[in-house]
Amino acid sequence: MRNTVITKEVQGKLTPQGVLEDLLEGNEKYIKNNLTSVDYNALVQQTISGQFPKAVVLSCIDSRVPVEQVFNQSVGDIFVARVAGNFENIDILGSMEYSCKVAGSKLVLVLGHESCGAVKAACDGVELGNITAMLDKILPAVKQSSEEVEGETNSSNSQFVAKTVENNVKLTIERIREKSPILKEMEDNGEISIVGGVYSLQTGKVNML
Repeated sequence: MRNTVITKEVQGKLTPQGVLEDLLEGNEKYIKNNLTSVDYNALVQQTISGQFPKAVVLSCIDSRVPVEQVFNQSVGDIFVARVAGNFENIDILGSMEYSCKVAGSKLVLVLGHESCGAVKAACDGVELGNITAMLDKILPAVKQSSEEVEGETNSSNSQFVAKTVENNVKLTIERIREKSPILKEMEDNGEISIVGGVYSLQTGKVNML
């Protein structure tokens, strides 16, 4: 049973590649239904005075993607930012900059998922209240996919949706680098890595892009 948290000393010895490997190994445990037992009371008490997470994950809000469990992580391990369609905005960029530059995280992971409802809505041009402006952030991925996939360019085409999910992750990563000189410099210096993956609702596996 795990009963200790990541300390500043432990965090300082981590590498971006090592953190990614740890998350993917955790994902394998999740797939095999072999998650690590945790003493939550112990972890809660140890994190009262501070936190030193190893990574920040940008995920969709989808309830079928429980981020900490997907990577076999617990209290104090990772920052998680969630928004429908897992895209960046100024608040999320600021949160990522805090996670890495201030709190010492080594990895930024943009996590899309199979059959994303926000992506499907963007593919279909849905307009509804504030959802309309939100989906605008995903439209660049829709446009790119329309040039790469044959057939209908709406949610009835599963291949089109899957390609748009992938493109949305990739374009989000590009925009993170463009809009955050802080994160770009950290990545260029080897202090962090910015990567992306897609979660399979069918298997629970995270496939890196």
